[in-house]
Amino acid sequence: MDRPIGIFDSGVGGLTVLREVCRRLPAEDVVYFGDTARVPYGIKSAATVTRYALEIGRFLLEQDVKAVVAACNTAAAVALQALARALPVPVLGVILPGAAAAAAATRSRRVGVIGTESTVASGAYVEAIRAVDPGILVESRACPLFVPLAEEGWADHPVTRTVAREYLGPFRAAGVDTLVLGCTHYPLLAPAVQEAVGPGVVLVDSARETAREVEALLRERGLARDRRRGSRCRYYVTDSPERFRRVGERFLGRPLEGVEVTAV
Repeated sequence: MDRPIGIFDSGVGGLTVLREVCRRLPAEDVVYFGDTARVPYGIKSAATVTRYALEIGRFLLEQDVKAVVAACNTAAAVALQALARALPVPVLGVILPGAAAAAAATRSRRVGVIGTESTVASGAYVEAIRAVDPGILVESRACPLFVPLAEEGWADHPVTRTVAREYLGPFRAAGVDTLVLGCTHYPLLAPAVQEAVGPGVVLVDSARETAREVEALLRERGLARDRRRGSRCRYYVTDSPERFRRVGERFLGRPLEGVEVTAV
């Protein structure tokens, strides 16, 4: 099917999901929406984030998308059910794929989750992981400073390593053997995170797991596009297109072209 996949986030973080989707599904067109005028979502109420997500979902439907991916962990945690009820296309989030991968990876049945304040407060990852295995002990912690560090491009910086040690020290003490990167910014800081928790801890990248889920869903429903055809990405933001382009190129690892400003 030639219709595009819709992916949205509060800003640039969801580009890590787009990157993984494009890697697994190189023939698919993608429409990406970054709500840069209202970022961050992580400190807003569930009701507000749900309202934003529904507005964006309606915008993506106007772009004739065949599926919608809530690439924002905060939106996926609090608004996924509302989106699924409101939209006539399949809706996926980043919570369930990451939770399933973590439950499958842990050996000690002790899993850590890091994310924004709203994602952690929602308990969505804890609930999803325990739905797979109720016996898994889940330790969660908000790491708000990771977002600006990722956007600044400080993946390999002494400040980032210091902050990571401060945030993640308790996971070592808790005997966690698997850690979910529960924010789409966090994969950019994976080396510092790995150093802080130790080499024996498995890092679960929700962006990568979500891309696998998208591929499986499209193939299962006969929505996948012919691999022989080329693909393109369109980008929409609600503010600051130049900053989105500049920071977004760090997330994608390649030039980012064709950013349009729009309202929802």
